Amino acid sequence: MEPLISVIVPIYNIEKYLGICIESILDQTYQNLEVILVDDGSPDRCPELCDLYASKDSRITVIHKENGGLVSARKAGIRAAHGEYIGVVDGDDWIGRGFYMSLLSSALESDSDAVIAGFTRDLFARSQVILNTLPSGIYQGEERRRLYGSMLSCGEFHSYGVTTYLWNKLFRREAILPCQLDVDDRISIGEDAAAVYPALLRCRKICVTDNCAYHYRQREDSMLKLSKSFSAEAASLRLLYGFLSEQFRKYPAGYRLMEQLDDWMLGTFIIRSGAIDCLHQRLPEGFPFAADIRGRSIAVCGGGTFGQQLVRRMRESGNYRIIGWYDDDYREYRRCCMDVDPLSDISGCQFDYIIIAKLDRSSVNAYRRELLDLGVSGEKILSVEPSDDDKKQALQVYLNESDGGNRN
Repeated sequence: MEPLISVIVPIYNIEKYLGICIESILDQTYQNLEVILVDDGSPDRCPELCDLYASKDSRITVIHKENGGLVSARKAGIRAAHGEYIGVVDGDDWIGRGFYMSLLSSALESDSDAVIAGFTRDLFARSQVILNTLPSGIYQGEERRRLYGSMLSCGEFHSYGVTTYLWNKLFRREAILPCQLDVDDRISIGEDAAAVYPALLRCRKICVTDNCAYHYRQREDSMLKLSKSFSAEAASLRLLYGFLSEQFRKYPAGYRLMEQLDDWMLGTFIIRSGAIDCLHQRLPEGFPFAADIRGRSIAVCGGGTFGQQLVRRMRESGNYRIIGWYDDDYREYRRCCMDVDPLSDISGCQFDYIIIAKLDRSSVNAYRRELLDLGVSGEKILSVEPSDDDKKQALQVYLNESDGGNRN
């Protein structure tokens, strides 16, 4: 008998995309699906759309609930799930026809408790395939321990071996159910990681594939990383850190889970703060750049989350002079009403430093080469490259703000 896959779809204010998402699930080549649509108090026509689709296909169950956030919606869905395997699709994304057939086949053939896929990032008319850093294969025994030792941090700063996302994975029910239900509803940054990594630690065998049939739609409003004050975001990150610390301490020190968590969380703090000392704390001098940039003329390279937070926090501070913002994907960011120019325009800009607003080394190195080719002096190019001692000190500063987050 074919095993049942429960597909949970958390839904909030996405009526423009919801039909495409649901149709892509119903059109899967693997048909033994239970589709659970969780309307998280959506104020648009999503509740009506959910009920319409449920009237057309008996595999669909609809849950209407008061708005409680993504964690709350996923919990409601997983509580109602009957499947032997659990998948999640965000309501504004879509999946290729063979996505769940491929993942389930991998799970059954390898007898794995989790299958980890890649994904495709859809940005307007452009698509980018993104794989996990860890190579495809079956991870059990010593190989599984190697996965655990690099899933959040695989050697380079803030470079994880397994993507944090829940939606590009298929879990056996008993692996993901308790972990998703255990996630604190208040966690609003890193919600996926809070369920994914503890669930992987419960698995006796894990399969990593290069399947990229999950399409993550990066919408204009999702590209814009509007955020609360950094104090509020830091409090949320401390909550996540405390939660994962409690989970990770149950496992052998040889997995390096706390070391990985420290690396990943520090990178997340840097991104969310824009690498600026927003809390006026005792960060190491020059952290995280090897230069004091206050009062200097600064150009920013990178329009993603880090770049947006960097520009925003600098402007809020008033202690920095931003005179240019550049990205190879400038057309997409301009469509979001962001004043970003092509990197080739850098030759007409006079600045003291240009900051590469990326953390992963491949992106940093690619931008550095491009800047050097454009004639920018290497001494003017800054990126995040703190020493190990600075990283330890900085993380403690971020974690030990007044509302806690201690490691004891």
